Amino acid sequence: MNFALQEMPLPLRFRPATPMSDEELMRFSAANEVLRVERDANGEILVMTPAGSRTSKINMRIGRLLDEWAEADGRGVAFDSNGGFTLPDGSMRAADAAWVALPRWKALSDADQSRYAPLCPDFVIELRSPTDSLSELREKMQQWIANGAQLAWLIDPIERAVSIYRPGEEPEVHQYPTSVQGNGVMAGFELVMARIWD
Repeated sequence: MNFALQEMPLPLRFRPATPMSDEELMRFSAANEVLRVERDANGEILVMTPAGSRTSKINMRIGRLLDEWAEADGRGVAFDSNGGFTLPDGSMRAADAAWVALPRWKALSDADQSRYAPLCPDFVIELRSPTDSLSELREKMQQWIANGAQLAWLIDPIERAVSIYRPGEEPEVHQYPTSVQGNGVMAGFELVMARIWD
């Protein structure tokens, strides 16, 4: 039976008989490059549709602002939504935007930097799209924190809310914030939300 993943109802979850290695997952992702692919800790593969245009526009702006800040700040490097990371629990996740402290990034070999980097970003941003399940996104935020993220923001343009996740704390939810400021590893980073919502 021949079928294309693009023709299947998405999002799609499946578990291969043999778990995919990082290299196999990279080949699978390359063969289905129009789709977004992640791997759960249990080996299950999640295939998602690309973001809609409005979500893509917002995500581009978030990534650009994070990258500009990271370059000026000099303490770390920023990544866009195409950057996958192999987390300590064995999952492979890609945040909508991420930041890794420079010493941690430089400690990786060239080979590790060229594939799904085997570390959890210090900071991640996830952006809710109209097709995202809010409960699944909240679970993903908890997974980022459980795997070592020091700070994680869930930006919800639908509800105009930002949820802030930190290790050992309950999520802090801000409705209609005018801006969101980083702390700890992200001290000095600020998103002015009027630039994000509009």
